[in-house]
Amino acid sequence: MLQQLLHGLDHWHTLGVLHGDIKDSNLLIDNNGVLKIADFGLACFFDPRQTLPLTSRVVTLWYRPPELLLGATHNGVVVDLWSTGCILAELYADARWNGSTKSSSYVARLPMTAGENHSCLMSHATIFSCIDVL
Repeated sequence: MLQQLLHGLDHWHTLGVLHGDIKDSNLLIDNNGVLKIADFGLACFFDPRQTLPLTSRVVTLWYRPPELLLGATHNGVVVDLWSTGCILAELYADARWNGSTKSSSYVARLPMTAGENHSCLMSHATIFSCIDVL
């Protein structure tokens, strides 16, 4: 399933489309095990060569990257990739991130989830160096 999701996102990102709301309820699987990405209501076009500000009000709270919760307005494919990582974590842990509906509660829980080296969560530039922490 994850491989199909990543292939689908690569396709849309190559076309310059950000989904903006990747979450489990927007992933459909047919009887043949083929994954379909649904609900493009928050999708937008983007150009990775430009740094035009985009809204930080995308993605369901529990799948939203910390940068957006802290007010960042320059985002890109990392938004969809963070959400995909959340889905992977849920599948691996057999649990959901859900809880409070307040973003401040979610941001406060991130350091506990990541362990002591949680400063890496504040920058997409360093997110890959922190995967072993998560």
